[in-house]
Amino acid sequence: MSLSRRKMIALIGGGTVLAATAGATGFAVTRTPTTALEPWDLAGGYSDLRKQALSYALLAPNPHNLQPWQAELVGEGRIHLSLDPNRRLPHTDPFDRQLHIGLGCFTELARMALAEVGQGAEITYGSDGQDGPIVEIKLTGKAQPDPLFAHILTRRSCKEAFADTPVPDDLADQLNAYATVHREREMVQSLKELTYQAWEIEALTPRTYRESVDLMRIGKAEINATPDGIDMGGAFFGSLHALGLLSRETLLDTNSIAYKQGFDIYRDMLFATPAYVSTVSQTNTRADQLEAGAKWVRLNLACTSLGLSLHPVSQALQEYPEMAGFYAQARELLAKPGQTVQMLGRLGYGPQTPRTPRWPLEQKLINGA
Repeated sequence: MSLSRRKMIALIGGGTVLAATAGATGFAVTRTPTTALEPWDLAGGYSDLRKQALSYALLAPNPHNLQPWQAELVGEGRIHLSLDPNRRLPHTDPFDRQLHIGLGCFTELARMALAEVGQGAEITYGSDGQDGPIVEIKLTGKAQPDPLFAHILTRRSCKEAFADTPVPDDLADQLNAYATVHREREMVQSLKELTYQAWEIEALTPRTYRESVDLMRIGKAEINATPDGIDMGGAFFGSLHALGLLSRETLLDTNSIAYKQGFDIYRDMLFATPAYVSTVSQTNTRADQLEAGAKWVRLNLACTSLGLSLHPVSQALQEYPEMAGFYAQARELLAKPGQTVQMLGRLGYGPQTPRTPRWPLEQKLINGA
């Protein structure tokens, strides 16, 4: 059974779900997965300072919305953070680099939440979690509130076409404190081509495409039951699912109209980009990756404070054989010899997008629930 072009869904990998219908970016009220969105409303509602901090950290951006973090409350004033080994992306993130960046985002939001109530935090990075936690947060001393904290609840990763409006000089200058802003015509065009071609490789490589499809949560009931991955909620998606037009089987059919039209729709979205941002590190240690996450989430919050939208497009930075050529091209464009490009993102003015599902805090605590 086929769908009209106007209502065709484009569902391809890379952690993004797009709908070709106008207004399809929000959840229909009657199909809102309220249970999956409760952690956004519960953030800050805990008496224990550590749980208070973690309730905000849960809202951090992370690859494919896997939320792979685990937290252990230790003693009276420490938190140990690690990654759940069962929640990996072995095909697109074989070395767990992106997952560690996500954990860095998580850690930074926890630190900011503690500072908001005047609580200082000493953060220590471990190696790889094999002989202990990846991150230890120790409550100690005092801290001044961070102005960016105010934007945690409205921060989003905007996976939509941006307006054809340049990023002003004064805003770009402010963001340069967090990342390198690219607005030059030739560089922007090169990055448009690079990000689309890299995304295309991910979509055309069966195992990397399937990795995304396996993480798609279709319909309100499934999103509420498993509030992670790539959510596909709302009345339109729900209706297609009820009619048997939307399932993991149909998504994996590379001969379907939806799959084929997805290339055009995703290209249109990527090419509607006036500027890019990138972050690099001198080396590529676990500490570098965690610090890259802290910088990225601060960049995301700063964009929110300035009315700008940010969308990570890191397919070209993924480290698997089919992506090697684009990985090398990204390093040539964005880094000096020996440096590692940790993050690449689109920057511009996009529409307001809905909150994404989250597991409740209690599901992420090893103890102390």
